Amino acid sequence: MADTGSVPVIREERLDADSALTALYTSHYRQLVRLAALLLDDLGTSEEVVQDAYVKMHGSWHRIRDPDAAIGYLRTTVVNLARSRLRRRLVAQKHAPKPMPDAPSAEVGAFEQLERDRLIQALRRLPTRQRECLVLRYYGDLTEVQIAEAMGISTGAVKSHASRGMAALRASLEEPA
Repeated sequence: MADTGSVPVIREERLDADSALTALYTSHYRQLVRLAALLLDDLGTSEEVVQDAYVKMHGSWHRIRDPDAAIGYLRTTVVNLARSRLRRRLVAQKHAPKPMPDAPSAEVGAFEQLERDRLIQALRRLPTRQRECLVLRYYGDLTEVQIAEAMGISTGAVKSHASRGMAALRASLEEPA
């Protein structure tokens, strides 16, 4: 029987909190959202913060001794929640993955592949010695002495084959495809 006597008190206290917070909501909601928006620079998050403040206030209404001071508590709660959101936002930004550097478009890759194919075709049309010299020099990154050793020719012949090969390659690549 003692429990049934305490239930109406809880309901009455809850109705008090509901009506008090409804009054606070209708008179101060916009003002609190503006406050939060100035702190957060995000209207959606500001509305969430204010709603969270009202929910917290509702849950702890029974601890408020002076209902006239409730707006002060509510304002303080909004500021604290906004600070908390800002801290979370800063931590998230600090630990956010770094964006990938700008990559060339697929179009660029396709054009590069076409140019590479043209170069290989032009290399294949060169005489064998010229092609060998150019491949060893520019793909193998060998010096003239190393190329001469690899091909079994003199360094003068390497220079001659490389020069003629580059001229023929340049002429071949300058032609329209």
